[in-house]
Amino acid sequence: MIRRILNALFFGSKNDKKIFRSVKNIAGIRPGNIELYKLATQHRSIAKQNNIGFRESNERLEFLGDAILGSVVAEYLFKKYPAKDEGFLTEIRSRIVNRDALNQVARKMGIIDIVEYTDNRKSRLAYKSIYGDTLEALIGAIYLDKGYMVTKRFIVRKLLRQQYDLEQIIQTNPNFKSKIIEWAHRQNKDVKFEITEIKGSSHNREFLAELQVEGKTIAQGNGFSKKKAEQNAAQKSCEKLHIE
Repeated sequence: MIRRILNALFFGSKNDKKIFRSVKNIAGIRPGNIELYKLATQHRSIAKQNNIGFRESNERLEFLGDAILGSVVAEYLFKKYPAKDEGFLTEIRSRIVNRDALNQVARKMGIIDIVEYTDNRKSRLAYKSIYGDTLEALIGAIYLDKGYMVTKRFIVRKLLRQQYDLEQIIQTNPNFKSKIIEWAHRQNKDVKFEITEIKGSSHNREFLAELQVEGKTIAQGNGFSKKKAEQNAAQKSCEKLHIE
């Protein structure tokens, strides 16, 4: 163990040393298997084919980290709010682990300094959550290198307690679609969301949505999923209709 640490510090490449220092600063741990952390920083845009013909990137680690993050957050909220129902817990967890929130947290933690990708951006979709995805990949790497309990401590201490204000998250409702539907119900008005256009290829789709109230278009929105497009249209509608 000591030898691996010394190798990473003194005998590894310049990039290895950078990754070692960065992971230590971000996660508060000393990497054992530096290759895992190097892989966690590699976006699919720079993926290279390995000896079994598979193009390696951080996507598999991201998949693993996403599952672990969701599990730890669920347990943390379950214990912290014993009187809250399943709907509340699900909603707050989704606000914590959604891509926008993870991207912001990853930037603040310094993930932006270690992620590796090509600047040849042919697809905005491939880059829209690059920092949050890398944070999840880092969680996956920590899990494989250090085990579940170390990973859990990192998520709870470094993420949930330092990077999130749970009370503010609870008090803030970013679900504009829900707001506009509630408003329409109070006003006894008919509200409808409609996807009006889909741009791009099957792997890089952008959706355009419009929100109609009593058959009249109030606002249009866009996003890389139907849900995002509808939320964007709902947000613009809330602003236009002065719905708090």
